[in-house]
Amino acid sequence: MKLPAPGRALAAAFALLLVAAGPASMPGGVEVKTADYTFSYRWPAAVDAIPALRSRLAKDQDQLKRTFAREAADARREAAADPGRPFPPYALSVEWKVVATLPGWLSLSQDISVFEGGAHPNSGFDSLVWDRKAGIERPPLDLFASPQALDAAIGAPFCEALDRERAARRGAPVDRASGDEFDACIRPSGQAVILGSSDRKHFNRIGILVAPYAAGPYVEGAYEVTLPVTAAVLEAVKPEFRAAFGP
Repeated sequence: MKLPAPGRALAAAFALLLVAAGPASMPGGVEVKTADYTFSYRWPAAVDAIPALRSRLAKDQDQLKRTFAREAADARREAAADPGRPFPPYALSVEWKVVATLPGWLSLSQDISVFEGGAHPNSGFDSLVWDRKAGIERPPLDLFASPQALDAAIGAPFCEALDRERAARRGAPVDRASGDEFDACIRPSGQAVILGSSDRKHFNRIGILVAPYAAGPYVEGAYEVTLPVTAAVLEAVKPEFRAAFGP
């Protein structure tokens, strides 16, 4: 299984503490351990309260499990046909988490970690918001006029916050003019955008989840930048969704 971009990489994520020999159903997903792979897909209780969203995640879970099981079995057979080639069991972990619960919205983030051999697992992020009134899922970026509009509203403070964290981890200032790809700034809209709230009434926080390799080498891990909703951000929100946002 190929992830579009590596994200948060935690060695413990692929060493899943699973004890069942087969699938174990639970309110928030499923866990499976076989000789070929371990698979975990989880969602919070808030999802179970929304049948349509639960059905959507359950379908995603089943599709991922089938694909991952097939790919792990193929890799095992290939390793068996090549004496001396090891086959470490594959592992895939998907976890949805609540970011914010508002009267009209449920905001979720997703952590993905996958191990398919190699020196370390790869991982990534995703997000969604559930529109309770419309009864549909919306990608967070769909609430803005365009990705470019969001970048214009938060690009400068995002890059400044990211550089501060990169400098702290590296022990040296970040020189964006160095020509090193890991010193360059990146588009916040190109990362996983999550919508948060401190008052449980409006989206007043925007989080940017940055995967390893996107803003620094693997060893630096993932970055998370949280920014307030400002007047500039409100201008970037589509008019029909502005009531859901506030400073």
